[in-house]
Amino acid sequence: MTGRFIMTAFGKDRPGIVADVTRVLYENGCNLEENSMTLLADEFTLILLFSTTEGGIENRLLAECRRLEKDCGISAFIRPLEERRDMSSPGVQTYVVEVEGLDQSGIVYRVSQHLADRGLNVLDLKSTVKSSPESGTALYRMQIQVQAQPGISAEDIEAGLSPVADALHVDISVTG
Repeated sequence: MTGRFIMTAFGKDRPGIVADVTRVLYENGCNLEENSMTLLADEFTLILLFSTTEGGIENRLLAECRRLEKDCGISAFIRPLEERRDMSSPGVQTYVVEVEGLDQSGIVYRVSQHLADRGLNVLDLKSTVKSSPESGTALYRMQIQVQAQPGISAEDIEAGLSPVADALHVDISVTG
């Protein structure tokens, strides 16, 4: 039987942080399936989905997480996963929601709450804040991949987000 886990880890950015974390998986016979790794501020962050055929490995991995903290300054956490659910259903559509405007508190919350209220599932969300080259003003950009049930179009989603865009004074577009 294969066990599946998610590991989250982060630490002060430096050369070798990815190797330190993935070494734990490799040395414990784990197979890295999917990952997302990125630099946030001065912290390098990792989200890893991995599997193993070894039983009873969870306690050993928890000990390895504590060792990463002590020896390498990397905070790491694992969580076992249940059996994989089939998230696909006939007619489900995937759309990309793009948000751009002046940086302000609440953009992610207001947009994601609107999407949740309408049953749209967030699959991926990435955002950045960059200074405008002309004025130096902080510009916020967010890209969200969402999954919608059959019959919901990009136009429907964009029209529904229009009041949110107006309230936040941002531009929101949706593509399929």
